[in-house]
Amino acid sequence: MTSTFLPDKRTGRGAGSPPPAADRRPPGRARRRALHWLTAAGFQLPALVLFMGLVLLPMLFALYAAFFRWGGFGMPSDYIGGENFTRLLQDDVFLGDLWRCLVLVVLSLALQLPFALAMAVLLNQRMRGRAVYRMLFFAPYVLSEAITGILFGMIFAPDDGFADQVLGKVGLKGLGGEWFADQSTVMATVFLVMTWKYFGFHMMLYLAGLQAVPRELTEAALIDGASAWQRFRNVTLPLLAPTLRISVFLAVIGSIQLFDLVWVTTAGGPDHHSETMAVTMFQYGFKRYQVGYASAISVVMFGISLVFALAYQRFVLRRDLEGATTTMRGDGK
Repeated sequence: MTSTFLPDKRTGRGAGSPPPAADRRPPGRARRRALHWLTAAGFQLPALVLFMGLVLLPMLFALYAAFFRWGGFGMPSDYIGGENFTRLLQDDVFLGDLWRCLVLVVLSLALQLPFALAMAVLLNQRMRGRAVYRMLFFAPYVLSEAITGILFGMIFAPDDGFADQVLGKVGLKGLGGEWFADQSTVMATVFLVMTWKYFGFHMMLYLAGLQAVPRELTEAALIDGASAWQRFRNVTLPLLAPTLRISVFLAVIGSIQLFDLVWVTTAGGPDHHSETMAVTMFQYGFKRYQVGYASAISVVMFGISLVFALAYQRFVLRRDLEGATTTMRGDGK
C-alpha cells in the first residue's frame, strides 16, 4: 500500500503537502502584467512614431549628409569624408560663432538670470498690484520671436527710432546710434533684446520655486535675528537651488541654439558680427545651398548641446534626479 505522503520524484514534495508560496500565484497575474505593458506601449507608440519621424531620422540623415558635398537636391552622392568638419575648424565665421555663443552664455548667467531672480524675489513679497506686475513681466515671453524682432527693429532704428528719440529728448543723443548696424554695439543690443524676451520665463520659474519655500523656516530665521540677506542666503537660496539649476540649464541650451531672434533683427550682420551657429547653418543650407556643410554645423551644434546636457546631468543635476524615476510593476493592485 503506497502512502499518500511519499515524496514526489519530480517536485520532492508529498502528494498531500501544499504547494510552496512561489507557486501560489493569483490566476491571471502574468496576463495582467502583460496587459499593463501593452497599455503603456500603446500610449507611447504615437509619440515614438512622431519622435522617430520628425527628430531621430532627420538627425541621422543630417549626420549622413555631413560627409557629402551636397546642394540639397536629390540624394547625396559626392562623398568627401570629414572635409566639411575640417572646414569648420578653419572657418573664421564659425569660430566666431563659438565665441559669440560663449559670450551670450556668460552674459545670461551673469546678468539675465540674476535680474530675473531679483524680480522674482521682489514680486514674491506682499504688495499691491503684484499679479499685474507678474503679468507684465511675463508678457514678452508670450510674444513670438518674429514679433519681438520686428518690434525692436523699429525701436532701435537709427536716428528716427524710439530709442534714439527718447535719448535725444533727455539730452543723451550722443548715446544713440546704429544699434544693430554697428559692429561694436550689435551683440550688446541683441543681448538686451534677448533679456527682455526671456527673463520673464526664468522669473516665473523662480517665483514657483520661492512659493514652495516653507514660510515657517524664514519666520524662524527672522525670530533668531537673521537679516533679510542672511535669510535669503542661508534659507531661501539653498531651497531654491534645484530651480536655479534647471534655469541655468535652459539658459545655456537656449544660448547655444539661438536663431530666430537674431535672424529677424540682424540676419547675422553686420559682417557676421551677430551670427550664431544656427544662423550660419541657415545661411549655408538655405541661402547658399551648401547643405552638406550646413549639416556638419548642425551635427556640431547637437554634439555641443548633448555633451553639455550629459555633463550637466551627471555632475549638477544628479542629486535632483535621484529618486525621481518610477518603475512600473505588475503587482495586480
